[in-house]
Amino acid sequence: MKKGLILLLAVILTGLTAFSQTEDKKITKTAHINFFSHTPIEDISSDNYAVVSSITTSTGEVVFSVPMQSFKFEKSMMQKHFNRADFLNTKQFPKAKFKGKITNLSGVNFKKDGTYNATFEGEMTIHGVTKKVTEKGKIQVNTGEITLDLNLKVALADYKIALKKGKPSKNVAKEIDVTVKAEYKAI
Repeated sequence: MKKGLILLLAVILTGLTAFSQTEDKKITKTAHINFFSHTPIEDISSDNYAVVSSITTSTGEVVFSVPMQSFKFEKSMMQKHFNRADFLNTKQFPKAKFKGKITNLSGVNFKKDGTYNATFEGEMTIHGVTKKVTEKGKIQVNTGEITLDLNLKVALADYKIALKKGKPSKNVAKEIDVTVKAEYKAI
């Protein structure tokens, strides 16, 4: 009986620690991505607060998983155009992903409060197309909490995204400004 109870407790403890963040791996389920498109016809902005991300401070690994249908627009028609099959096709491609590393990890001290310049290199997948990317951003450390800020430009053609004809094709910029903010709380 005692062996069975000890085994059960060991299994429960193992299960609890397998899906939790560790001291060097931080996770957030509420990272924020905003994209902004400017054309002479109109400005389009959308926010997504359902982005899951992790950062591993010992290795510099950074991962983002972006549920594409969680982008919210001011106008419902913009939401419809964004999700439809001839643009982002979010039914076929429900997630965008980034998996990479901080390449200048030695210049980031996760144990000391401060703001650090960081270079992120990895693969970004949008609309079923994967591209190597290198971007510069900032990492802020404040009493054990980590904030990652990144601004980048995404050329839609690089990911085979285009509205071929009609009014929406003139309303969307060929290159989109993307802002990423992820806050990883201390454990």
